[in-house]
Amino acid sequence: MRNPRNRVLIISFISIAILFSGQVYADEDDNFSDLDGPELSGDSENASNPLAAVSNTDIRWQYNDSYFGDSRLNEYFIDGAFMLNPKLKFKYELHYWDTNVSGSSESDWESAIVKLIYFPHQGISNSGIKYRVAVGVDYIHDLGDTEKGIGLGADQIGPFAGIALALDSGLTLIPLLQHFTNINGTDISITALRLIAIKPLGTAWWLKLDAKVPYDWENKTVPADAEIQLGKNITDGIGLYAEGLVGLGSDRLYDWGVGLGLRFNY
Repeated sequence: MRNPRNRVLIISFISIAILFSGQVYADEDDNFSDLDGPELSGDSENASNPLAAVSNTDIRWQYNDSYFGDSRLNEYFIDGAFMLNPKLKFKYELHYWDTNVSGSSESDWESAIVKLIYFPHQGISNSGIKYRVAVGVDYIHDLGDTEKGIGLGADQIGPFAGIALALDSGLTLIPLLQHFTNINGTDISITALRLIAIKPLGTAWWLKLDAKVPYDWENKTVPADAEIQLGKNITDGIGLYAEGLVGLGSDRLYDWGVGLGLRFNY
């Protein structure tokens, strides 16, 4: 088992971050005016883009029907971000699992994740496409108990690089490359390609495709999956979205899934 004190520290840290995020963002310039390019996608970027220069807190639920037997997973989590300064973004997540993958129904905290994203450059290409370059790193703190079928039994670090491209049609494309490796516990070595596409539908609605193709170097598998998200901004500060998830290929971790999210924009 993990040290309970570590769990309390992580949970307390993310709770403080959620409360602090609104105040931090209130003092920031929201248009990257000190950089060498314009805003990536107009006056209001969509927080479903992980490279958007925005602050938000999402409360989410996802259900996955496992590819292995009759197991299932209900995942409840907080997923948010705020701008530390115009070039540096801080993201945080806290995940809670309810699952029967071990053969009995179990529930517990699964992981806490903190992510730093640095935007070294943004501008307009020779072809007129707006872009934003990003580099960063994830730290994933495992809170689970593998005997319950919760967590991976290791803390991880995951450096990444990506670019957001805003096309004239309103479509935003975000290709990302990331590598995850364990820093203790179970051996983990995964390199993941990810492509996100976000399309506004009118002034309030949006559609998102998020495709992930990871290669697991330890198990020599490719547990790919894809997510489709349909959302609507109810007000400037509140959004709702629904998700459909599908596992791809013979190495998939689940067959299908659904999700709901409530978003608070700051």
